Amino acid sequence: MFAKKIKGSIRGSIVVDKKTKNLVKRVRPGQIAVICHEDLDEIAARDLVSAKVKAVINLAPSITGSYVSVGARILLQHGVPLYDSDASHLLPTLSDGETVEIVDDSICLIQTKPITIREITMEEIGQKWEMANQNLSDRLGMFIENTLIYAQKEKSYYISPLPHISSKVNMNHRHVLIVVRGKHYREDLKAIRSYIQDYRPVLIGVDGGADALLEEGWKPDIIIGDMDSVSDAALFCGAEIIVHAYPNGHAPAKERLVALGIPFEILPAPGTSEDVAMLFADEKGAEWIVALGAHSNMIDFLEKGRRGMASTVLVRMKMGMKLIDAKGVSMLYQNQVRWKNFFFIGTAAAVPMIAASVISPAVRQFWHLLWLQIKFFMM
Repeated sequence: MFAKKIKGSIRGSIVVDKKTKNLVKRVRPGQIAVICHEDLDEIAARDLVSAKVKAVINLAPSITGSYVSVGARILLQHGVPLYDSDASHLLPTLSDGETVEIVDDSICLIQTKPITIREITMEEIGQKWEMANQNLSDRLGMFIENTLIYAQKEKSYYISPLPHISSKVNMNHRHVLIVVRGKHYREDLKAIRSYIQDYRPVLIGVDGGADALLEEGWKPDIIIGDMDSVSDAALFCGAEIIVHAYPNGHAPAKERLVALGIPFEILPAPGTSEDVAMLFADEKGAEWIVALGAHSNMIDFLEKGRRGMASTVLVRMKMGMKLIDAKGVSMLYQNQVRWKNFFFIGTAAAVPMIAASVISPAVRQFWHLLWLQIKFFMM
C-alpha cells in the first residue's frame, strides 16, 4: 500500500529503520519513513527526498538546536511532512509494510499502536536555528577541546605507517580521487567529470562513495570502509575491497563479505574511513590526492555523531599540499556559457605571453626582429 492523503489524514505503509541510510535502500515512492535520527542531517534528508517518501515520522528530535542541522528544513522545503515523537522505545516493535494513519497532526496509528506525534514547522526550525547560533561559541569551544584531546592520544597512529596489506592497484606517481558520501557529493562528481576523463585517476570509493561513482558511469578501483552504506552491487563490481576495522582488528563487515563470497583485506586503523583512504593512497605513492565529499568542518562531524575531528586534523597535516579538497566544487560551476568569460579567459591567457616577452631575451629578440620587418615593408 502506498501513502495517499485522504481528507486531512495521511495513510500508507511504513518502512522502519534506526539508520536512515539503510532505510532509503528499501523505501519506495509514496511510502512513509519511520526513523530514529536525532538532528536529521542534510544527506539523510536529501536521500529521503530523492526516495519520494510521502512523509517522515522521526522517533527522535529532528532538530534539537544544539547546532544548525539542516535536514528538517530540507524535507519541508521539498513538501515532505515531518513529524516528531518521543516513542523511540516502540521502534523494535514496528515492521516494514505495516499500515499507518496520521490524523490531525497529533496522533498516528500504526496498525493498532497509537503514537503521539508533533508536526515540525518552519517556524520551529527558525527558533532552533537561532538557539544554535547563540550557543555556537560554546559548542565550537567544546568541539576544539575534544579534537585536541584525541589528537594528543592518537598522534602515534598517524606518525607510524599503516599496517601493510597487498594491493594490485598501482598508485605510484598517479592522481587518486577519493569519493566520500558527503554534502553535494553527487553534484561535485558531475562537476569534475572532465578531470576524470583527462587524468584517469585511481578511483577510491569510501563506502557509499563507490555507488556514487557507479551511478556516474565510473568503476571504482578500490572500495574502502566499514561497508555499512555500500550496496551489494558495488561490492560485486570488481573493485578491490579493503575493510576498515577498529585498531584491535574487529571488523563488523567481515560477516557480510564472507556471506557474499567476496575477497577482501582488513586494514585496522583509528579515525574515519575517508582518513584511512587518504593515508593508504599517500603510502602507496600517490602524486596528488583529490578528496571529494570529505568531511572537514564541525557541522560535518556533528552530523556524523562525532564530537571532534582529531583524525582528520592529523591526516590533513600529514598530507600537506598533496591533498586537494574538491568538496563543494559544484557550487562554483557555471552551467551557462557567458561571452564575457571568453574575454577574461583571453586576457588571462595573454598575461603569461606578455610576461614571457619581458623576461625572456629570446622572445624579446623575436618581437624586435618582427618590428624591424614591419618597418622595412612600410618604407
